[in-house]
Amino acid sequence: MPAPIALSCGEPSGIGAEIALKAWETLRQSQPFFWIGDPAHLPDDAIFEVISAPADALRVSAKAMPVLPIRFDAPTRFGEPDPANAQGVIDAIAYGVELVKSGEAAAICTAPIHKQALQDGAGFAHPGHTEYLAALDGGRDVVMMLASDQLRVVPATIHIPLKDVPDRLTADSLESTIRITHTALKTQFGIEHPRIAVSGLNPHAGEGGKMGHEDSALIAPVLDKLRAQGLSISGPLPADTMFHTAARTRYDAAVCMYHDQALIPIKTLDFDRGVNVTLGLSFIRTSPDHGTAFDIAGKGIANPTSLIEALKMAARMSAQ
Repeated sequence: MPAPIALSCGEPSGIGAEIALKAWETLRQSQPFFWIGDPAHLPDDAIFEVISAPADALRVSAKAMPVLPIRFDAPTRFGEPDPANAQGVIDAIAYGVELVKSGEAAAICTAPIHKQALQDGAGFAHPGHTEYLAALDGGRDVVMMLASDQLRVVPATIHIPLKDVPDRLTADSLESTIRITHTALKTQFGIEHPRIAVSGLNPHAGEGGKMGHEDSALIAPVLDKLRAQGLSISGPLPADTMFHTAARTRYDAAVCMYHDQALIPIKTLDFDRGVNVTLGLSFIRTSPDHGTAFDIAGKGIANPTSLIEALKMAARMSAQ
């Protein structure tokens, strides 16, 4: 049987432990995983078993959620992140990556973190999960993909103000994003001849310069260069006509120019099943596409669907 998936605990005062247990209840027979965290942070009625090595998860999973323990400095209070636990959260991620790199785990799935608590408690110097994972992997160039059974989207720029997008969008960065996406579709999603659709930046992809020149002056030359090298790429396309049912059958992933241009379509089409995938790493990383949900933490009502899909996608990708 393949190695199990590592699941880092994320912020302990959020919904991470709750949805991990719910995911185990669904997947325990079909997809073994182990949770990296402090057993003291699990609910009192949690069915779990402490393991000493990832391989033990294959034996334990049918009867209890396997837990690879890591010590935290403080108890957890739902909805109230404690900076004293920041280093434990960071260590759980690093431990999971170490296990994937050693081959003891097939992939890492990461539960949501709270960046402010990590900064306050451990001087966390990275903008988020993705950047920290890239640093653990030697500073690789990485790309964020949101994926579901209905759509895969990649934003060429991510968490920046809309007014800054034209300046941050460069030919080199766009080419790198498309190349990383193309490689990942082949090697991690098993698509032999990937088809990538690329949006324009402006309405109607600039409409011949009437609504902006970035589409023809910056985006189109990059796409022409990549097409000349054999990549199957369409665009730049008007973003408002890229995501209807018939259009989505013509590509395997869509590269968009900014955050909301990419994420609004997938969250509209498949809100609960969207999975965050980091492309460009030397290992596989997925994550549920939601946050810590402090407002409902500890109430037993958190929806585990996105985490379940993230664990299943990690398994499928590792099988490639």
